[in-house]
Amino acid sequence: MGGRRGSRTQRKHFKESRENVWKRRRTDSSTDPQNPNSDNQAWQPFATQNPSFDEYYKEQRIVSPEEWDAFNEMLRKPLPAAFRINSTSQFCEDIRSQLENDFMKSLQSEAAEGGDLEPIKPLPWYPDNLAWQSNFSRMQLRKNQTLERFHEFLKLETEIGNISRQEAVSMVPPLFLDVHPDQFVLDMCAAPGSKTFQLLEIIHHSAKGGSLPDGMVLANDLDVQRCNLLIHQTKRMCTANLIVTNHEAQHFPGCRSKNISNGSEVMNNLDQGTTQLLFDRVLCDVPCSGDGTLRKAPDIWRKWNGGMGNGLHCLQIQIAMRGLSLLKVGGRMVYSTCSMNPVENEAVVAEILRRCGGSVELLDVSDELPQLIRRPGLTKWKVRDKGVWLASYKDVIKFSRNGIVPSMFPSGKNFVGLTDNNPKSENGENVNSEDRAQPDDPASSTDNLEEEVSDLPLGRCMRIMPHDQNTGAFFIAVLHKVSHLPAIQDKSVSSQGNLSAKKDELHSTAEINGLESSSVGGTDEKILEVAPEADKEISEVTSEPDGKISVASSMADLVDGGPDGVVPETNSFEAAEAPADKKIDSVKVGEKRKLQIQGKWRGVDPVLFFNEEATINSIKTFYGIDDSFPFNGHLVTRNNDTNHVKRIYYVSKSVKDVLELNFRGGQQLKITSVGLKLFVSIFMFF
Repeated sequence: MGGRRGSRTQRKHFKESRENVWKRRRTDSSTDPQNPNSDNQAWQPFATQNPSFDEYYKEQRIVSPEEWDAFNEMLRKPLPAAFRINSTSQFCEDIRSQLENDFMKSLQSEAAEGGDLEPIKPLPWYPDNLAWQSNFSRMQLRKNQTLERFHEFLKLETEIGNISRQEAVSMVPPLFLDVHPDQFVLDMCAAPGSKTFQLLEIIHHSAKGGSLPDGMVLANDLDVQRCNLLIHQTKRMCTANLIVTNHEAQHFPGCRSKNISNGSEVMNNLDQGTTQLLFDRVLCDVPCSGDGTLRKAPDIWRKWNGGMGNGLHCLQIQIAMRGLSLLKVGGRMVYSTCSMNPVENEAVVAEILRRCGGSVELLDVSDELPQLIRRPGLTKWKVRDKGVWLASYKDVIKFSRNGIVPSMFPSGKNFVGLTDNNPKSENGENVNSEDRAQPDDPASSTDNLEEEVSDLPLGRCMRIMPHDQNTGAFFIAVLHKVSHLPAIQDKSVSSQGNLSAKKDELHSTAEINGLESSSVGGTDEKILEVAPEADKEISEVTSEPDGKISVASSMADLVDGGPDGVVPETNSFEAAEAPADKKIDSVKVGEKRKLQIQGKWRGVDPVLFFNEEATINSIKTFYGIDDSFPFNGHLVTRNNDTNHVKRIYYVSKSVKDVLELNFRGGQQLKITSVGLKLFVSIFMFF
């Protein structure tokens, strides 16, 4: 993909809106049963029935039997719209006042007069009335003048960055991170960027007036198009405290200093005390099956099956463990999903706690956000595989053990020395799993199962259910790193292709803060982490369980990376800064444009500090920039040719420090966007 033209973010990427799946197209709707030849085809609601879904979650007992009908009914109602006021905007108070004193009161009076409108209202659990919820249909928006005015108000304020539209439950994880303005925050799976925007708001809101915060946010995502959306979303924040990268989350680079110098000014001025990039806070909102979003994406109803969570379980563990290895001791990580499946939720958290021992604890945050209704995590659940209920790993038949791993069960026990549990027929032949108990006879598959119960404090996890506060479903766990992760020497594992050679480099007793290799099936994965002062670089390699990458890719549009975590070469998401007299779109047919190179990343615009004194001084003189303003050393460009620099970006001190560390470590980070675009040349160079 490297070298392909069209690296600039395209307008079409943001115009393609999601199909309104609550309504079928006219061509898909059924005809009038009384008149099959009739051309007047009414729009029909999308089908919201899936017997497998009902059976699965009834058996998992995510809600009590008495609540099931209310829970089920709420899932089939459209999700109310929610939005958040940008707390760093200079118009924050005016916008909140207009919502409280104008729109809310006007709609309340209309509702009191017998109208069918619901007034907008603030979310009671979000601080300072900065998050609001509305529940109007498009028909109501067209018919009501107040609503039409409110809708235009929302569109305008969203476009200029004063308001961000975001699902209500999606706003919760950043609040539990407890972010401070001087902290480094990593958002591991950041796109489309609503949580990243919220984290930037928190950092800037808490900073001293008139100065940039000392902290920063590093937002990462794997998918190319989703990175475009992430950059587009965060540009409305106009921040110099953001870096956007493009890596597989489970292989996120360690960005470790090599303690080398190439004689450049950047290297000579580098703080030699910084040897590794670690974070104070990590948001780990992992790819998931997404059945918590059924209310806004009802097309999931027809796609859903009980095995969707099984295919993502190992990947979710790897991402979470990588996040913990990048977290500072004393830091906090939030693990979250928009799924209700315990295999993706409590099972992942339980495996994290087992692997980390006492170095990581699951926090009880029940006293935070008291008005947010949440339920405790589950301590017992079952796994479903090909229509069969499994209560323990010892119930798994031999030929299913590649897809079902011990960590999916409450105890996490491997049951070493298991005999072949594959049932036999009367003539002695193996019975296929498809021939065992089927979904239409659930009792036959659960009556004789001995349920496991986890002895870990999983009740500290949080489940947000749709019928509690008219939201989507969400799962959240808050983890605190109390000490370095245990250093465990992993045994050799075979792998495909050239992975095996790279893995041999990892089997060392050296204390290294990073991710160690994982065995096939996810049963013997180990994490190595000890003193971060160990100044040594390793290749961070993780083997994926057989078939898991393909499952994750199809579900979450992930792009498979290379064996060392390197994503296939892609173009930069900021426009490549070719000479101004040679526009990218005007390159002659058959003529190859020279690839930009960012360290080892081909086809990606470089990130270079801009140190042309003559240009900098002319800019300062023209704009009257005071010498006290931190200007020199804070400018970067995305072009190797300093004679044809078209755009100059400004970065905060925290981002500057990360860039310098990245240079020192051999440019491990694949940076797609950095800083705030401050100056653009309007002259054409010949």
